[in-house]
Amino acid sequence: MNYLVAVLPDRNQAEAAYTALEKSGLPLSQVDILGRGYKSADEYGLIDPNSQAKKGATSLAVWLIPFGFVAGYAFNYLTGIAILPIAAVGNHIIGGLLGAASAALGAFLVGGGVGLSVGSGDALPYRNRLNAGKYLVVVQGSEELTHQATHVLRQFEPENLQGYAELTAA
Repeated sequence: MNYLVAVLPDRNQAEAAYTALEKSGLPLSQVDILGRGYKSADEYGLIDPNSQAKKGATSLAVWLIPFGFVAGYAFNYLTGIAILPIAAVGNHIIGGLLGAASAALGAFLVGGGVGLSVGSGDALPYRNRLNAGKYLVVVQGSEELTHQATHVLRQFEPENLQGYAELTAA
């Protein structure tokens, strides 16, 4: 499945592009308009970068926090650093808790930050354009269909016209 995404500045342009695609013989079941009054990014299925970041941080924290506790405990055990003037085992546990806290911070920064910056692909710029009041015309179908749609949409001088090919497992 191939996708073609055109970013248009206003509703009139998006509707005119939709009508031109209809007149050129493209099946309207494969053409969508995203924007105010039409489908939203969530309804269409654009990845929400915030939820991807949250999933990344959570999945990283699941194994990193216990590892951080063990590493903090072991570090305190091996170095014998007295964090508080209490029994040695208490200091080891405090060292483990500090290691777990450091791991949680690392999971949040690395898992969340990377998920937010990389995990969304082109979805974030498209969401930002939708939030700015722009409209997206999305055509999905065969390579020939998206090639035909490209010729039609170019006459509307979109801000951005980007094609995507969905990868299939071999």
